[in-house]
Amino acid sequence: MAAVPTEFPLPPHSALHELRFDSGRLCLDLVATAHPDERLTSPDRLSAWLVGARLVPAGAAPPTITPAWLAAFRELRGHIAQLVRGELAGRPAPAALERVNLLARAAPPAPCAVRTAEGTLVRSLQAEPGCPALLAAVARDAVDLLTDPAARGCLRQCEGDNCPLLYLDTSRGRRRRWCSSEVCGNRERVARHRRRAALARA
Repeated sequence: MAAVPTEFPLPPHSALHELRFDSGRLCLDLVATAHPDERLTSPDRLSAWLVGARLVPAGAAPPTITPAWLAAFRELRGHIAQLVRGELAGRPAPAALERVNLLARAAPPAPCAVRTAEGTLVRSLQAEPGCPALLAAVARDAVDLLTDPAARGCLRQCEGDNCPLLYLDTSRGRRRRWCSSEVCGNRERVARHRRRAALARA
């Protein structure tokens, strides 16, 4: 089977800029698309997320995404969030687990290496991936995460005010407190500064 062509452009930078890929896991990056507002608002946004998550290699032909894909990825996102938060809180979520396991059964996209005009090898896909294959890749990542004791032991929920995001704490000493030092961490530092300033004025 011929590899997917590689001359297609990346999604607009603005779409990638509004998405986050700093949780440390593919499945948790999907969960992050629901905060602070819905990020998967259109097929183009989902396409940008698939490229940013490296499920579709940069430069590979983007899959033909329909509104049904958005509903499917949002559904999987909800199940993963419920499942991971349930594990952190010691509250099993059997219905979410069943659904994630079901979606993980499909074969994920098959990668291949193709040679560019410059002679270097780049990652591409054997064929345009369908929605079940891409969902399976994310669902399998959730299964791998939750069945790996070392990875599961690094699971954290952000300590930022009203931030529900999840991440893997792989920092030295396991001292990471926020989903992002630049986002929630900076908000906390600003809040501490304001509290100190208010006390000084009192």
